Amino acid sequence: MLVIQIIITLIIAIITLFIGLYMGNSKFISTLKTKKEELEEDIAKARVEAAKIREKALEEASAIKKKEIVEAREEVHKLRQSFDSEVKQQKEDLKNQEERLIRKEENIDRKDQNIEKLKEKLETEKTEIEEIKTQAKEKLNEIANLSENEAKEIVMNEVKEKYESDLALKFKEIKDQYEEDAKKYAKWVITTSIQRYASDITSEITTSTVVLPTDDMKGRIIGREGRNIRTFEKLTGTDLIIDDTPEIVVLSCFNPLRREIAKRSLEMLVADGRIHPARIEEMYEKSKKEVEEYIKEAGKEAVMRVGIKPPHSELVKLLGRLKFRTSYGQDVLEHSIEVAQFAGLMASELGLNVELAKRAALFHDIGKAIDHEVEGSHAVVGGQIAKRYNEKIEVVNGIQYHHNEVDAMTPEAVLVGAADALSAARPGARRETLENYVRRIEQLEEIAKSFRYVDKAYAIQAGRELRIIVQPDKIEDAMAEKLAQDISIQIEEKMQYPGVIKVTVIREKRSVSYAS
Repeated sequence: MLVIQIIITLIIAIITLFIGLYMGNSKFISTLKTKKEELEEDIAKARVEAAKIREKALEEASAIKKKEIVEAREEVHKLRQSFDSEVKQQKEDLKNQEERLIRKEENIDRKDQNIEKLKEKLETEKTEIEEIKTQAKEKLNEIANLSENEAKEIVMNEVKEKYESDLALKFKEIKDQYEEDAKKYAKWVITTSIQRYASDITSEITTSTVVLPTDDMKGRIIGREGRNIRTFEKLTGTDLIIDDTPEIVVLSCFNPLRREIAKRSLEMLVADGRIHPARIEEMYEKSKKEVEEYIKEAGKEAVMRVGIKPPHSELVKLLGRLKFRTSYGQDVLEHSIEVAQFAGLMASELGLNVELAKRAALFHDIGKAIDHEVEGSHAVVGGQIAKRYNEKIEVVNGIQYHHNEVDAMTPEAVLVGAADALSAARPGARRETLENYVRRIEQLEEIAKSFRYVDKAYAIQAGRELRIIVQPDKIEDAMAEKLAQDISIQIEEKMQYPGVIKVTVIREKRSVSYAS
């Protein structure tokens, strides 16, 4: 505050000096000198006072510093004591833990020793028990005059007879509980698919007929010394049957493709009228090209009907060749289209990949187009063909799985197998020889009669149902249910058949009395 007063006084003196100089007043100058002297005295006093204040401040600062140092030393001492106390406590804790660990290790060592002793004792007792069991078995065999396996079989049979009824009841309960919903949903999916798709009934044809304008044409077809007919049969690989049937000749061949080429060739020859070996060769080549074009168109049409993305052109050509292949009288191309439609419909109902299911199903029998040219089953060969022409691995797996030759990678592969069985099993889809039919009927009845308490067995409805009559006093209702299931499992394991075989077990007891 004193310094500020001095500065203000100095400023006033300077201003007054300038005014005095300007006015030239000598009195003012003397006054100014007086003020200057007073100002110098004030400055001297201020300096003295400032020095005192400084000394006082230094003394106070030194005292504060000493006080803080003392307090700091006391705090450090307290912290050091606290730290030493904590370290001491931690050392004691560590020492206690170490002692506990040592005691635990000693206990573990003692337990290990006890365990080893127990093991040795158990081994000894086990050896003694085995010896006792062996001696008991030998004595039992001596008493009963039976081997171990024979005694075991007797015991098992007794247990089976004793608890067979309980097992049958439990089996029926479990079956009724889980089977109803599964059957209901499976039937709904299959019937929905069948309802939305229907195809023609197929039949096997091994001959083709060609209508002639006149009977005189038969002689021209045969040719001089039979040269025309020999040339025709050699080129086409078919048998040309010329009999007394008016204005008709018959082409016979088990290969539908060859038979179709031969039929077209003969029709063109009859229409042309010129029949000789050179002309036969010319018409044969022309018919062959026409059939190849027809095969391509058939493959394209199949792809379009199924509604999938166009595959490789070679796959389309192989697909078209299936038009001239039959399996149990079933047109393989139509069968493939049908399987694709079934698989697609079921995939749609189940929320699966429809495109994948249809694609694998349409190509599932593609191996049949060349299976006579290479070794291996048509399912495996078909998968290799599809893989060669860049089909996805899921499609390849679906093709190879449909006869259970590989494991299924996707649910769509399972649908392909189910759709294939469904197409083959529908009424009129396939034909079989009388010999195979009789063999299947006999095998069904033999399997049924091989079970205990079966009195009679009859295969009816062309082998699609098996009715079994059992001894009513030996089998209860629950056991009859289990017997039907056991026979079904045996049929599945030992037989191959299209569709489903219904097994019906009939248990009936009649009591008759006569009053006279």
